Amino acid sequence: MIDKFIDTPHAAVAGIHDGATVLVSGFGGAGMPTELLHALIDQGARELTVVSNNAGNRETGLAALIKAGRVRKVICSFPKASHSWVFDDLYRQGRIELECVPQGTIAERLRAAGAGLGGFFTPTAYGTDLAAGKETRIIDGRGYVFETPLHGDFALVKADQADRWGNLTYRKSARNFGPIMCMAAKTTIVQVRAKAALGELSPEAVVTPGIFVTRVTEVADAAFSS
Repeated sequence: MIDKFIDTPHAAVAGIHDGATVLVSGFGGAGMPTELLHALIDQGARELTVVSNNAGNRETGLAALIKAGRVRKVICSFPKASHSWVFDDLYRQGRIELECVPQGTIAERLRAAGAGLGGFFTPTAYGTDLAAGKETRIIDGRGYVFETPLHGDFALVKADQADRWGNLTYRKSARNFGPIMCMAAKTTIVQVRAKAALGELSPEAVVTPGIFVTRVTEVADAAFSS
């Protein structure tokens, strides 16, 4: 019998190794898998490369992981905000690396990884420093930059409900990067608000099929912001 549920967030993140590339869902606080990230701090993995939309909020979730000194590099679209002081301080001290990727490009790089594509050309960032060292091409008179897929060893994702097969639904804007990160990682670990009985979720409501999900843990009392 397939049952992908794991008893606790701490058990769910077991096996994340030093030096792993970890995809972390969330748009600000919406969809941030906070409990999984705090469990990862306790787990102890170091030298991580984290892929996320932004570089953490205040001192919880991703920011807490960064503050704990577990992250070597951040690949994100928005590293600077009024509440991202943890990353900002470490970056100014030269203690953490940054690869800044435009938001649409980071989403498409993740999608390309999940779809098995070798890359794509985009006009975004052509002629800027972000295109330095990358292949460029003129197509129909317009400049394009070649971008490669963005694969993850692990994905930490927050969803709303899951059945034991790992089929996922999301709540409003908390959906954001979760679906494409599930597809782009070798191992996908998900925290959900509630466990649904098999067959309870409408097929029309399932956004991420269970084939892309490895482990699920229920965190019923988590703050599910939208």
